[in-house]
Amino acid sequence: MPSLDFNSILLVHPLGRRPGQVKDVARLANIMPPLGLCSITAWLRQHGLFAHILDCYARPDADQQMRAFLQNHRPAFVGFSCTTATFLDGVRLAQLAKQTLPDILTVFGGVHVAAQKEKALDFPELDFAVVGEGEETLRELMQHQGRGAADIKGLVWRDPDGQAQFSGPRPPLPDLDALPFPAYDALEGFPAAYTLPLFNYPTTPNTSCTSSRGCPYTCGYCDRSVFGRSFRANSDEYLYQHLAFLKKHHAIRHVNFYDDQFTLDRGRVARLCRRLVDKPLGMSFNCAVRADHVDLDLLRDLKAAGCWMVSLGLESGDLDLLQRQGRSIDVDRTATAVHWAKRAGLRVKGLVMLGLPGETEASIRTTKDYVFGLPLDDFNLTKFTPFPGAPLFATIREHGDFDEDWERMDCMHFLFVPHGLDRERLEDCFLGFYRDHYLRPRAMWDKFSMLWRSPDSWKRFLRDLPSFLRFARSGKRY
Repeated sequence: MPSLDFNSILLVHPLGRRPGQVKDVARLANIMPPLGLCSITAWLRQHGLFAHILDCYARPDADQQMRAFLQNHRPAFVGFSCTTATFLDGVRLAQLAKQTLPDILTVFGGVHVAAQKEKALDFPELDFAVVGEGEETLRELMQHQGRGAADIKGLVWRDPDGQAQFSGPRPPLPDLDALPFPAYDALEGFPAAYTLPLFNYPTTPNTSCTSSRGCPYTCGYCDRSVFGRSFRANSDEYLYQHLAFLKKHHAIRHVNFYDDQFTLDRGRVARLCRRLVDKPLGMSFNCAVRADHVDLDLLRDLKAAGCWMVSLGLESGDLDLLQRQGRSIDVDRTATAVHWAKRAGLRVKGLVMLGLPGETEASIRTTKDYVFGLPLDDFNLTKFTPFPGAPLFATIREHGDFDEDWERMDCMHFLFVPHGLDRERLEDCFLGFYRDHYLRPRAMWDKFSMLWRSPDSWKRFLRDLPSFLRFARSGKRY
Protein backbone atom coordinates (compact mmCIF):
# COMPACT_ATOMS: atom_id res chain seq x y z
CA MET A 1 0.00 0.00 0.00
CA PRO A 2 1.48 3.42 -0.95
CA SER A 3 2.50 5.63 1.97
CA LEU A 4 0.66 8.81 2.85
CA ASP A 5 1.83 12.12 1.36
CA PHE A 6 2.93 14.49 4.12
CA ASN A 7 3.04 17.38 1.66
CA SER A 8 -0.69 17.04 0.96
CA ILE A 9 -3.86 17.98 2.85
CA LEU A 10 -7.57 17.87 2.13
CA LEU A 11 -9.35 20.88 3.68
CA VAL A 12 -13.04 20.27 4.39
CA HIS A 13 -15.83 22.75 5.10
CA PRO A 14 -18.53 20.62 6.82
CA LEU A 15 -22.19 21.20 6.09
CA GLY A 16 -23.38 20.75 9.66
CA ARG A 17 -26.46 18.79 8.68
CA ARG A 18 -27.23 15.42 7.21
CA PRO A 19 -25.72 14.95 3.73
CA GLY A 20 -28.05 15.69 0.86
CA GLN A 21 -30.17 18.37 2.56
CA VAL A 22 -29.97 20.60 -0.49
CA LYS A 23 -33.29 22.29 0.31
CA ASP A 24 -31.99 23.93 3.47
CA VAL A 25 -33.44 27.44 3.13
CA ALA A 26 -30.17 28.93 4.43
CA ARG A 27 -28.31 27.33 1.51
CA LEU A 28 -30.92 28.49 -0.98
CA ALA A 29 -30.61 32.08 0.23
CA ASN A 30 -26.81 32.28 0.49
CA ILE A 31 -23.79 30.06 -0.17
CA MET A 32 -20.62 31.84 0.83
CA PRO A 33 -17.16 30.59 -0.18
CA PRO A 34 -15.02 29.35 2.76
CA LEU A 35 -12.62 32.28 2.64
CA GLY A 36 -10.43 31.05 5.50
CA LEU A 37 -9.74 27.75 3.74
CA CYS A 38 -9.02 29.61 0.50
CA SER A 39 -6.45 31.75 2.30
CA ILE A 40 -4.81 28.74 3.95
CA THR A 41 -4.71 26.90 0.61
CA ALA A 42 -2.96 29.80 -1.11
CA TRP A 43 -0.44 30.08 1.75
CA LEU A 44 0.37 26.36 1.70
CA ARG A 45 0.77 26.40 -2.08
CA GLN A 46 3.19 29.31 -1.78
CA HIS A 47 5.32 27.15 0.51
CA GLY A 48 5.42 24.14 -1.80
CA LEU A 49 2.62 22.15 -0.16
CA PHE A 50 -0.52 20.77 -1.80
CA ALA A 51 -3.99 21.61 -0.54
CA HIS A 52 -7.40 20.75 -1.96
CA ILE A 53 -10.74 22.11 -0.69
CA LEU A 54 -13.96 20.12 -0.35
CA ASP A 55 -16.81 22.49 0.48
CA CYS A 56 -19.73 20.41 1.73
CA TYR A 57 -21.90 23.52 1.96
CA ALA A 58 -21.72 23.98 -1.79
CA ARG A 59 -21.61 20.19 -2.37
CA PRO A 60 -23.89 18.65 0.28
CA ASP A 61 -23.44 15.16 -1.24
CA ALA A 62 -19.71 15.33 -0.55
CA ASP A 63 -19.17 12.17 1.56
CA GLN A 64 -18.32 10.07 -1.46
CA GLN A 65 -16.19 12.86 -2.92
CA MET A 66 -14.13 12.94 0.27
CA ARG A 67 -13.66 9.18 0.34
CA ALA A 68 -12.64 9.12 -3.34
CA PHE A 69 -10.13 11.96 -2.88
CA LEU A 70 -8.53 10.27 0.12
CA GLN A 71 -8.24 6.96 -1.72
CA ASN A 72 -6.81 8.52 -4.88
CA HIS A 73 -4.42 11.10 -3.37
CA ARG A 74 -3.64 9.59 0.06
CA PRO A 75 -2.89 12.88 1.89
CA ALA A 76 -1.36 12.54 5.33
CA PHE A 77 -3.62 15.27 6.69
CA VAL A 78 -7.30 16.18 6.53
CA GLY A 79 -8.40 19.51 8.00
CA PHE A 80 -11.86 20.67 9.06
CA SER A 81 -12.91 24.31 9.53
CA CYS A 82 -15.89 24.31 11.89
CA THR A 83 -18.35 26.58 13.56
CA THR A 84 -20.19 25.28 16.62
CA ALA A 85 -23.10 24.16 14.42
CA THR A 86 -20.86 22.24 12.01
CA PHE A 87 -18.42 20.76 14.54
CA LEU A 88 -20.18 17.43 15.11
CA ASP A 89 -20.57 16.94 11.36
CA GLY A 90 -16.83 17.53 11.13
CA VAL A 91 -16.30 14.81 13.74
CA ARG A 92 -18.47 12.46 11.67
CA LEU A 93 -16.41 13.22 8.57
CA ALA A 94 -13.19 12.70 10.54
CA GLN A 95 -14.45 9.23 11.46
CA LEU A 96 -15.11 8.55 7.78
CA ALA A 97 -11.63 9.79 6.87
CA LYS A 98 -9.99 7.45 9.41
CA GLN A 99 -12.07 4.53 8.15
CA THR A 100 -10.75 5.29 4.67
CA LEU A 101 -7.12 5.97 5.66
CA PRO A 102 -6.50 4.72 9.22
CA ASP A 103 -3.18 6.58 9.57
CA ILE A 104 -4.42 9.97 8.39
CA LEU A 105 -4.00 12.86 10.83
CA THR A 106 -7.04 15.06 11.48
CA VAL A 107 -6.68 18.79 12.15
CA PHE A 108 -9.61 20.94 13.27
CA GLY A 109 -9.77 24.72 13.17
CA GLY A 110 -12.33 27.50 13.35
CA VAL A 111 -14.15 29.38 16.07
CA HIS A 112 -15.51 26.36 17.94
CA VAL A 113 -12.20 24.61 18.61
CA ALA A 114 -10.48 27.96 19.21
CA ALA A 115 -12.92 28.55 22.05
CA GLN A 116 -12.71 24.96 23.36
CA LYS A 117 -8.92 24.53 23.13
CA GLU A 118 -7.94 21.36 25.05
CA LYS A 119 -11.58 20.30 25.46
CA ALA A 120 -11.85 19.89 21.69
CA LEU A 121 -9.63 16.81 21.93
CA ASP A 122 -12.19 15.08 24.14
CA PHE A 123 -13.27 13.69 20.77
CA PRO A 124 -10.88 10.88 19.84
CA GLU A 125 -11.35 11.59 16.13
CA LEU A 126 -9.33 14.81 16.56
CA ASP A 127 -5.56 14.53 16.43
CA PHE A 128 -4.85 18.28 16.43
CA ALA A 129 -6.74 21.53 16.89
CA VAL A 130 -5.54 24.90 15.60
CA VAL A 131 -6.25 27.88 17.86
CA GLY A 132 -6.15 31.21 16.04
CA GLU A 133 -4.99 31.86 12.49
CA GLY A 134 -4.31 28.68 10.59
CA GLU A 135 -1.83 29.58 7.85
CA GLU A 136 1.50 29.31 9.69
CA THR A 137 0.42 26.71 12.25
CA LEU A 138 -0.75 24.33 9.55
CA ARG A 139 2.33 24.96 7.40
CA GLU A 140 4.65 24.09 10.29
CA LEU A 141 2.63 21.00 11.21
CA MET A 142 2.78 19.68 7.65
CA GLN A 143 6.46 20.47 7.14
CA HIS A 144 7.26 18.69 10.43
CA GLN A 145 5.14 15.72 9.26
CA GLY A 146 2.89 15.95 12.31
CA ARG A 147 5.77 15.75 14.81
CA GLY A 148 7.13 18.23 17.34
CA ALA A 149 3.70 19.66 18.15
CA ALA A 150 4.91 21.14 21.45
CA ASP A 151 7.09 23.58 19.51
CA ILE A 152 4.37 24.68 17.09
CA LYS A 153 2.51 27.67 18.51
CA GLY A 154 -1.26 27.74 18.22
CA LEU A 155 -1.67 23.96 18.37
CA VAL A 156 -3.53 21.55 20.66
CA TRP A 157 -2.24 17.98 20.65
CA ARG A 158 -2.05 14.87 22.89
CA ASP A 159 1.04 14.09 24.90
CA PRO A 160 2.35 10.48 25.26
CA ASP A 161 -0.06 9.98 28.19
CA GLY A 162 -3.00 10.93 26.00
CA GLN A 163 -3.58 14.27 27.73
CA ALA A 164 -4.50 17.29 25.61
CA GLN A 165 -1.92 20.08 25.69
CA PHE A 166 -1.92 23.59 24.23
CA SER A 167 1.36 24.98 22.91
CA GLY A 168 0.31 28.55 23.58
CA PRO A 169 -1.05 31.30 21.34
CA ARG A 170 0.61 32.10 18.04
CA PRO A 171 1.31 35.80 17.41
CA PRO A 172 -0.96 37.05 14.63
CA LEU A 173 0.48 37.59 11.18
CA PRO A 174 1.85 41.15 11.33
CA ASP A 175 1.38 41.98 7.64
CA LEU A 176 -1.74 40.74 5.88
CA ASP A 177 -0.34 42.06 2.59
CA ALA A 178 2.20 39.20 2.78
CA LEU A 179 -0.63 36.74 2.16
CA PRO A 180 -1.28 35.65 -1.42
CA PHE A 181 -4.78 36.21 -2.75
CA PRO A 182 -7.14 33.44 -1.61
CA ALA A 183 -7.19 30.32 -3.79
CA TYR A 184 -10.70 30.76 -5.16
CA ASP A 185 -9.74 28.35 -7.96
CA ALA A 186 -9.60 25.54 -5.38
CA LEU A 187 -13.41 25.74 -5.03
CA GLU A 188 -15.27 23.44 -7.38
CA GLY A 189 -17.65 25.42 -9.57
CA PHE A 190 -16.49 28.86 -8.41
CA PRO A 191 -18.02 31.39 -8.79
CA ALA A 192 -21.28 29.95 -10.17
CA ALA A 193 -21.69 27.52 -7.25
CA TYR A 194 -21.74 30.41 -4.74
CA THR A 195 -24.49 32.96 -4.19
CA LEU A 196 -24.75 36.12 -2.13
CA PRO A 197 -27.93 36.67 -0.08
CA LEU A 198 -31.06 37.26 -2.13
CA PHE A 199 -31.62 40.89 -3.16
CA ASN A 200 -28.17 41.83 -1.83
CA TYR A 201 -26.39 42.28 -5.16
CA PRO A 202 -27.08 43.92 -8.53
CA THR A 203 -25.40 41.45 -10.86
CA THR A 204 -23.49 38.21 -11.31
CA PRO A 205 -20.93 36.66 -11.11
CA ASN A 206 -20.35 37.80 -7.55
CA THR A 207 -18.49 36.65 -4.46
CA SER A 208 -17.27 37.58 -0.99
CA CYS A 209 -13.81 38.57 0.20
CA THR A 210 -12.22 39.91 3.37
CA SER A 211 -9.87 42.85 3.74
CA SER A 212 -9.18 42.76 7.48
CA ARG A 213 -9.08 40.49 10.49
CA GLY A 214 -10.30 41.03 14.01
CA CYS A 215 -12.31 43.55 15.99
CA PRO A 216 -11.21 45.68 18.96
CA TYR A 217 -14.66 45.82 20.54
CA THR A 218 -16.07 43.65 23.35
CA CYS A 219 -19.73 43.04 22.56
CA GLY A 220 -20.91 40.27 24.87
CA TYR A 221 -22.51 38.18 22.14
CA CYS A 222 -19.51 38.07 19.74
CA ASP A 223 -16.98 35.23 19.58
CA ARG A 224 -13.44 36.58 19.15
CA SER A 225 -11.68 33.24 19.70
CA VAL A 226 -9.76 33.19 16.41
CA PHE A 227 -8.47 36.75 15.98
CA GLY A 228 -8.92 38.10 19.51
CA ARG A 229 -9.32 41.87 19.91
CA SER A 230 -6.60 42.75 17.44
CA PHE A 231 -7.36 44.53 14.19
CA ARG A 232 -5.22 44.21 11.08
CA ALA A 233 -6.09 45.20 7.55
CA ASN A 234 -4.82 44.90 4.02
CA SER A 235 -3.57 48.13 2.48
CA ASP A 236 -5.69 49.94 -0.07
CA GLU A 237 -3.21 48.98 -2.81
CA TYR A 238 -3.39 45.27 -1.92
CA LEU A 239 -7.16 45.45 -1.79
CA TYR A 240 -7.39 47.17 -5.17
CA GLN A 241 -5.19 44.47 -6.69
CA HIS A 242 -7.33 41.79 -5.00
CA LEU A 243 -10.42 43.19 -6.72
CA ALA A 244 -8.57 43.40 -10.03
CA PHE A 245 -7.51 39.75 -9.59
CA LEU A 246 -11.13 38.67 -9.06
CA LYS A 247 -12.23 40.61 -12.13
CA LYS A 248 -9.43 39.29 -14.38
CA HIS A 249 -9.35 35.63 -13.34
CA HIS A 250 -12.98 34.98 -12.37
CA ALA A 251 -14.95 37.72 -14.17
CA ILE A 252 -16.41 38.90 -10.85
CA ARG A 253 -18.65 41.94 -11.19
CA HIS A 254 -19.79 42.43 -7.59
CA VAL A 255 -18.05 41.75 -4.25
CA ASN A 256 -19.33 41.58 -0.69
CA PHE A 257 -16.67 42.58 1.84
CA TYR A 258 -17.20 40.14 4.69
CA ASP A 259 -15.33 42.16 7.32
CA ASP A 260 -16.23 42.73 10.94
CA GLN A 261 -14.88 46.28 10.74
CA PHE A 262 -14.41 47.34 7.12
CA THR A 263 -14.44 51.08 7.94
CA LEU A 264 -12.45 51.04 11.19
CA ASP A 265 -9.46 52.60 9.38
CA ARG A 266 -11.20 55.52 7.66
CA GLY A 267 -8.07 56.60 5.77
CA ARG A 268 -7.61 53.17 4.21
CA VAL A 269 -11.19 53.14 2.91
CA ALA A 270 -10.92 56.69 1.58
CA ARG A 271 -7.72 55.81 -0.30
CA LEU A 272 -9.32 52.69 -1.76
CA CYS A 273 -12.26 54.77 -2.94
CA ARG A 274 -9.92 57.23 -4.65
CA ARG A 275 -8.16 54.37 -6.44
CA LEU A 276 -11.46 52.93 -7.64
CA VAL A 277 -12.59 56.35 -8.88
CA ASP A 278 -9.28 57.10 -10.61
CA LYS A 279 -8.91 53.60 -12.13
CA PRO A 280 -12.38 52.01 -12.27
CA LEU A 281 -12.57 48.23 -12.39
CA GLY A 282 -16.18 48.06 -13.53
CA MET A 283 -17.20 46.37 -10.27
CA SER A 284 -19.67 47.15 -7.51
CA PHE A 285 -19.44 46.11 -3.86
CA ASN A 286 -21.18 45.90 -0.49
CA CYS A 287 -19.63 46.44 2.90
CA ALA A 288 -20.60 46.59 6.56
CA VAL A 289 -20.07 49.92 8.32
CA ARG A 290 -20.16 50.89 11.96
CA ALA A 291 -22.09 54.05 12.77
CA ASP A 292 -19.24 55.77 14.62
CA HIS A 293 -16.76 55.05 11.80
CA VAL A 294 -18.58 56.84 9.01
CA ASP A 295 -19.74 60.29 8.06
CA LEU A 296 -21.61 61.67 5.07
CA ASP A 297 -18.41 62.42 3.13
CA LEU A 298 -17.05 58.87 3.48
CA LEU A 299 -20.40 57.37 2.50
CA ARG A 300 -20.44 59.56 -0.61
CA ASP A 301 -16.91 58.38 -1.39
CA LEU A 302 -18.08 54.78 -1.10
CA LYS A 303 -20.95 55.45 -3.47
CA ALA A 304 -18.65 57.10 -6.02
CA ALA A 305 -16.29 54.11 -5.84
CA GLY A 306 -19.06 51.65 -6.71
CA CYS A 307 -20.58 50.72 -3.36
CA TRP A 308 -24.11 49.38 -3.87
CA MET A 309 -25.19 48.63 -0.29
CA VAL A 310 -23.96 49.11 3.26
CA SER A 311 -25.00 47.04 6.27
CA LEU A 312 -25.20 48.36 9.81
CA GLY A 313 -25.48 46.36 13.03
CA LEU A 314 -28.60 47.72 14.70
CA GLU A 315 -29.00 44.64 16.94
CA SER A 316 -31.84 46.23 18.97
CA GLY A 317 -33.74 49.48 19.29
CA ASP A 318 -33.70 49.25 23.09
CA LEU A 319 -30.75 51.31 24.36
CA ASP A 320 -30.71 49.70 27.81
CA LEU A 321 -30.61 46.23 26.25
CA LEU A 322 -27.71 47.23 24.00
CA GLN A 323 -25.72 48.68 26.89
CA ARG A 324 -26.14 45.44 28.83
CA GLN A 325 -24.45 43.60 25.94
CA GLY A 326 -21.47 45.95 25.87
CA ARG A 327 -22.53 47.84 22.72
CA SER A 328 -20.93 51.29 22.73
CA ILE A 329 -23.03 52.94 20.00
CA ASP A 330 -26.40 54.46 20.79
CA VAL A 331 -29.50 54.12 18.67
CA ASP A 332 -29.56 57.81 17.70
CA ARG A 333 -26.05 57.68 16.20
CA THR A 334 -26.96 54.55 14.26
CA ALA A 335 -30.15 56.18 12.96
CA THR A 336 -28.10 59.19 11.82
CA ALA A 337 -25.71 56.91 9.92
CA VAL A 338 -28.66 55.23 8.17
CA HIS A 339 -29.99 58.61 7.01
CA TRP A 340 -26.52 59.68 5.85
CA ALA A 341 -26.18 56.50 3.80
CA LYS A 342 -29.52 57.12 2.13
CA ARG A 343 -28.49 60.72 1.34
CA ALA A 344 -25.35 59.34 -0.26
CA GLY A 345 -27.50 57.21 -2.57
CA LEU A 346 -26.68 53.82 -1.01
CA ARG A 347 -28.96 50.92 -0.25
CA VAL A 348 -29.00 50.25 3.49
CA LYS A 349 -29.46 46.94 5.28
CA GLY A 350 -30.04 46.70 9.02
CA LEU A 351 -28.83 43.72 11.05
CA VAL A 352 -31.11 42.92 13.97
CA MET A 353 -30.95 40.29 16.73
CA LEU A 354 -33.88 38.94 18.76
CA GLY A 355 -33.73 37.15 22.10
CA LEU A 356 -30.73 38.78 23.80
CA PRO A 357 -30.40 38.46 27.59
CA GLY A 358 -32.90 40.84 29.14
CA GLU A 359 -35.16 40.79 26.08
CA THR A 360 -38.86 41.34 26.80
CA GLU A 361 -41.94 41.74 24.69
CA ALA A 362 -41.67 45.47 25.35
CA SER A 363 -38.07 45.60 24.08
CA ILE A 364 -39.10 43.64 20.97
CA ARG A 365 -41.83 46.20 20.28
CA THR A 366 -39.30 49.00 20.80
CA THR A 367 -36.92 47.35 18.31
CA LYS A 368 -39.71 46.85 15.81
CA ASP A 369 -40.78 50.49 16.02
CA TYR A 370 -37.15 51.60 15.72
CA VAL A 371 -36.42 49.45 12.66
CA PHE A 372 -39.66 50.34 10.90
CA GLY A 373 -38.99 54.01 11.55
CA LEU A 374 -35.71 53.95 9.63
CA PRO A 375 -35.39 54.27 5.84
CA LEU A 376 -33.92 50.78 5.49
CA ASP A 377 -34.04 48.97 2.17
CA ASP A 378 -33.61 45.55 3.76
CA PHE A 379 -32.99 43.96 7.12
CA ASN A 380 -31.79 40.65 8.47
CA LEU A 381 -33.27 39.27 11.69
CA THR A 382 -31.33 36.57 13.54
CA LYS A 383 -31.97 34.60 16.71
CA PHE A 384 -29.45 35.31 19.44
CA THR A 385 -27.21 32.30 20.05
CA PRO A 386 -24.65 32.17 22.90
CA PHE A 387 -21.47 30.75 21.38
CA PRO A 388 -18.69 29.16 23.48
CA GLY A 389 -16.15 31.90 22.71
CA ALA A 390 -18.44 34.84 23.49
CA PRO A 391 -18.11 36.67 26.84
CA LEU A 392 -21.79 36.03 27.61
CA PHE A 393 -21.42 32.27 27.37
CA ALA A 394 -19.92 31.81 30.84
CA THR A 395 -22.95 33.31 32.60
CA ILE A 396 -25.69 32.70 30.03
CA ARG A 397 -27.76 30.39 32.27
CA GLU A 398 -28.11 33.22 34.78
CA HIS A 399 -30.16 35.12 32.19
CA GLY A 400 -32.56 32.41 31.01
CA ASP A 401 -32.90 28.83 29.79
CA PHE A 402 -30.25 27.53 27.43
CA ASP A 403 -30.36 24.30 25.41
CA GLU A 404 -26.70 23.76 24.42
CA ASP A 405 -27.45 21.80 21.26
CA TRP A 406 -24.37 22.40 19.12
CA GLU A 407 -25.91 21.25 15.84
CA ARG A 408 -28.66 23.87 16.13
CA MET A 409 -26.45 26.75 17.28
CA ASP A 410 -26.72 28.51 13.92
CA CYS A 411 -28.63 31.72 14.81
CA MET A 412 -31.77 30.17 13.29
CA HIS A 413 -33.08 28.55 16.49
CA PHE A 414 -34.05 30.05 19.85
CA LEU A 415 -31.88 27.80 21.99
CA PHE A 416 -31.62 30.54 24.59
CA VAL A 417 -34.87 31.93 26.06
CA PRO A 418 -34.58 34.99 28.35
CA HIS A 419 -36.31 34.97 31.71
CA GLY A 420 -39.92 36.13 31.34
CA LEU A 421 -40.39 34.78 27.82
CA ASP A 422 -41.02 31.34 26.36
CA ARG A 423 -39.75 29.80 23.13
CA GLU A 424 -43.16 29.72 21.45
CA ARG A 425 -43.72 33.41 22.09
CA LEU A 426 -40.25 34.28 20.78
CA GLU A 427 -40.98 32.33 17.58
CA ASP A 428 -44.27 34.21 17.18
CA CYS A 429 -42.48 37.54 17.61
CA PHE A 430 -39.79 36.51 15.12
CA LEU A 431 -42.20 35.45 12.39
CA GLY A 432 -44.45 38.45 13.10
CA PHE A 433 -41.48 40.81 12.76
CA TYR A 434 -40.71 39.48 9.28
CA ARG A 435 -44.35 39.28 8.23
CA ASP A 436 -45.13 42.85 9.29
CA HIS A 437 -41.99 44.11 7.55
CA TYR A 438 -42.79 42.53 4.20
CA LEU A 439 -46.42 43.68 4.32
CA ARG A 440 -45.28 47.31 4.49
CA PRO A 441 -45.66 49.21 1.18
CA ARG A 442 -42.03 50.35 1.35
CA ALA A 443 -40.76 46.77 1.62
CA MET A 444 -43.10 45.59 -1.13
CA TRP A 445 -41.89 48.31 -3.47
CA ASP A 446 -38.25 47.58 -2.68
CA LYS A 447 -38.62 43.91 -3.59
CA PHE A 448 -40.59 44.81 -6.73
CA SER A 449 -37.81 47.21 -7.79
CA MET A 450 -35.37 44.31 -7.59
CA LEU A 451 -36.91 43.08 -10.85
CA TRP A 452 -34.57 45.49 -12.62
CA ARG A 453 -32.04 46.16 -9.84
CA SER A 454 -31.24 42.50 -9.06
CA PRO A 455 -32.99 40.30 -11.64
CA ASP A 456 -30.94 37.23 -10.71
CA SER A 457 -32.31 37.41 -7.16
CA TRP A 458 -35.85 37.20 -8.47
CA LYS A 459 -34.96 34.18 -10.61
CA ARG A 460 -33.57 32.38 -7.57
CA PHE A 461 -36.46 33.44 -5.37
CA LEU A 462 -39.13 32.20 -7.76
CA ARG A 463 -37.26 28.95 -8.41
CA ASP A 464 -37.20 28.12 -4.69
CA LEU A 465 -40.44 29.85 -3.67
CA PRO A 466 -42.04 26.75 -2.02
CA SER A 467 -39.09 26.41 0.37
CA PHE A 468 -39.15 30.10 1.28
CA LEU A 469 -42.92 30.03 1.91
CA ARG A 470 -42.55 26.95 4.10
CA PHE A 471 -39.88 28.73 6.14
CA ALA A 472 -42.05 31.88 6.40
CA ARG A 473 -44.95 29.83 7.81
CA SER A 474 -43.03 27.55 10.16
CA GLY A 475 -39.57 29.01 10.74
CA LYS A 476 -38.11 25.56 9.92
CA ARG A 477 -35.09 25.42 7.61
CA TYR A 478 -36.01 22.12 5.94
